[in-house]
Formats: sequence, C-alpha cells, structure tokens
Amino acid sequence: MAKSLYETLEINESATPAEIKKAYRKLARKYHPDICKKPECEEKFKEINAAYEVLSDEQKKAQYDQFGDSMFGGQSFQDFSRGQGANVDLDEILRNIFGGGGFGGSQRSSGGFGDFGGFGGGFGGFNQPDLDIHAKMTIPFNVAVMGGTHSVNLNGETINLKIPAGISTGKKMRVRGKGKSMQGQRGDLIVEVEVASSPEYERDGDNLTKTIDVPLKLMMFGGKISVQTLHKEITIKIPKNSKNGQKMRIKGYGVKDKGDLYLKLNVVLPKVEDLDEELAKMMEEKLPQ
Repeated sequence: MAKSLYETLEINESATPAEIKKAYRKLARKYHPDICKKPECEEKFKEINAAYEVLSDEQKKAQYDQFGDSMFGGQSFQDFSRGQGANVDLDEILRNIFGGGGFGGSQRSSGGFGDFGGFGGGFGGFNQPDLDIHAKMTIPFNVAVMGGTHSVNLNGETINLKIPAGISTGKKMRVRGKGKSMQGQRGDLIVEVEVASSPEYERDGDNLTKTIDVPLKLMMFGGKISVQTLHKEITIKIPKNSKNGQKMRIKGYGVKDKGDLYLKLNVVLPKVEDLDEELAKMMEEKLPQ
C-alpha cells in the first residue's frame, strides 16, 4: 500500500516521533518561502506541513497507516496536491474529501521558525469520507458451517458473496467498490452477517451437537444406526449399555475442515402396548426396580 506522506518527509514507516519531528524541521527550514525563493518551494512547503500534521498526530497517523494513499483517491499526496492547479484552496478540497477539518484553524508554532502563516494548522477532523454502505444479511445455518455462496440485493443489483466455512453472527464481510461514489472515489459494501438458527444442531465455535433418537434395544445391546450429517450420511456403532444423554464424538464432521460433531443419544422407549404380550409381562416381572 502506497504511503507517500512518509516519502514527503523523506522517512520510512518505522520512523519514531522524534525522527518524524527532526525530518520535518529540517525540510521545513529548507523549503520555507522566506528562505527558499524558487517557485516550487511554496508548494513543497505546504506538502511538508500536511505530511507532518498527519504523521505527528497518533490518531491521524494510525488512520493513514490503515488506508494509505487511498485517502487521496489512490494518488500520491504530491500528485493529488499539485493536480488541483495553482492558487486553489487546498484546505477546502481536503475538507470536502475528508468530511471536515483541513489545514485551517490556529496557526502552528514551527519549532524555532516562528509561525508559518497560512500554511500552519492541521487537518483537524481528518476523516475518511464515509462512502461505505452497511447492510445486514441472514445466512442459512448450513452455509455458515460448510461455506458456500449467498446473494444480497443492492439497488437492484444481485451480489453473490463467498461465505467462508465457520463464519459466525456479527462477522463483517467487505465487498470492494460496491459502496457510494464521490469525486472519483468509491466506497465498499460492508455486510454484517447473522447466522440463522438450526432446528437440528447446536453450535459451539467450530463444533456441532446433534441429538439423535436411538431405540431402546440398541441402547441396551449395541448396534449400528444411520445418521444424516451436514457433510453426508454416516453409519455409527452404538456401544452396548449406552446411557441416555451420552455423547459420541465424530471427528471432522463439525464446521468444515475445522470442528467435530457430537451426537447426543436420546433413548426412544417402546410403548408397552406395542410389545409382545409375553415380553411385556416378563419385563414387568424381571426388570430391576
């Protein structure tokens, strides 16, 4: 990501606050209009002040480090500034782009040079123009677990989103270039995800839990049973003497490529009237209290 403000002060991105200030004072002295009489010095001086106003402020520097020269429409600040033409109100242009502030305001003391006249001050409210569009989208539980695609309609345009496996409620997805546009810049579409609930599964991170009904006979004597999972149908072996509520771990059948599936056994008792009469009588007599 290009970050031309560092180039303006002839420093690298790892420069300390002291190094930033030192570089600024050196260049400000060199290009101050009272010292440098070349035509280009005044423009260079403004650029130096702008760079220092941002890079000497912790919050502004953090914002610029995040967005870089995209804050100037993808141009370097030098090209952006000089492309506005001569005698333009750079403060007004920046105010329109960043939503307030600009170079105006109180004049700045310049570390031994006195006040730099109209070129002092700071960006003030240096904010990225809010061109992003925010939306919410509910996606099916199985898509959130397995990944896939889901579409959202924006101003009559259908946008297909690639959903990563394991996404959870509250996560945000960014679609580049689908936001609002202004002065050659284009924002993004930011979609906040809400995952629909499932009548079959409970989710804990990357793991899933599903309750399955198991006949009494299998719970007592063991055996095999088929279970439909989000991945595919599988056959599992129920251990002998299984208990109601017991869980069985199926590795790799939770969130795709990440989690496990826990099957919670729910015993299904037969109705007495459906049992063979002799069996029912024997069970009544022989089963322990």
